[in-house]
Amino acid sequence: MICRMWHGKTKQADADAYEQFLIERAIPDYRSIAGNIDVAILRWDEGDVTHFITRTHWDSEECIKAFAGEDSLDAKYYPEDKDFLLEFEPFVVHYDVVRMESSPRFYERT
Repeated sequence: MICRMWHGKTKQADADAYEQFLIERAIPDYRSIAGNIDVAILRWDEGDVTHFITRTHWDSEECIKAFAGEDSLDAKYYPEDKDFLLEFEPFVVHYDVVRMESSPRFYERT
């Protein structure tokens, strides 16, 4: 299993709208790819900037390529990202998952 992590930054004033965009557009895109195991959107505020991490788990490198393209370490962006992001980091990070334990509980911030 591979953990793929992407990082992006928005103005804090745009963070709620970007979070909603990720929920409505990005998560369904990730989930539509065979071999995607899960998606988590992480968020933290730092002054007037908000950071987002998208953490996904995948069955294999080939599954990631079906999502991101032939160079699986390239970051994937949507046209709408230009309305929110402060910069476009070119790459993501991949980790081999050596062990993962979790409950089947779904979490959504309320």
